[in-house]
Amino acid sequence: MQAAPQHLKPAVAASIAIWHDMVAKRDLSALPSIVHPDAVFRSPMAIHPYQPAAALILALNTVIQVFEDFTYHRQLASDDGLNVVLEFSARVGDKQLKGIDLVRFDEAGKIVEFEVMVRPLSGLQALGAEMGARLAQKMPAFKVKG
Repeated sequence: MQAAPQHLKPAVAASIAIWHDMVAKRDLSALPSIVHPDAVFRSPMAIHPYQPAAALILALNTVIQVFEDFTYHRQLASDDGLNVVLEFSARVGDKQLKGIDLVRFDEAGKIVEFEVMVRPLSGLQALGAEMGARLAQKMPAFKVKG
């Protein structure tokens, strides 16, 4: 992995710029414009992914409301310029957490896979409880059986 953005494909760099702008504003209304219709979301709370794009959009629009003091710290890119790792920290209630977003793009700059990893366990549990309370009735319909 190399430091970004110098290795990003232009379309990916444009999408990442849109992503960072949306996160800074805590408004993900432009998210559908940078997500592939068949995108996959991988939650830190579930082994099986969620699909299609509607699941990813629902999860990210919810988590942006759950996280407090959310900050990105580092951005790394793969040599092919299509994969980005975003390191972040946040808080859920009184629980601090650190995590990474592993984001894979296609050549057109659309997100095709968004995977989240979170630590420590106490932060993950707080996040899971809050996300579960908000999405328990909605996300199961999107789960990919494997």
